[in-house]
Amino acid sequence: MYKFEVYKDKAGEFRFRFKASNGETMFGSEGYKAKASALSAIASIQKNAPDAKVEDLTSASS
Repeated sequence: MYKFEVYKDKAGEFRFRFKASNGETMFGSEGYKAKASALSAIASIQKNAPDAKVEDLTSASS
C-alpha cells in the first residue's frame, strides 16, 4: 500500500515522504514551518496530480 509519512526533520521543520508498497521512499518534500502546510501539500498532490504527465527533459538537444 502506498502512503505518505509526515515527520519532523533535524531543523524542526515538517516534511513528508511518499512510500511505495514495498517500503521504498519514492520522493520527499521540502521543509515546512507548519504541519498544516505539509498536510495541505499532500492533499494538493492527492487532488491535483492523478493524471500528471511525465516531461523528459533529458531528451532535449544541447
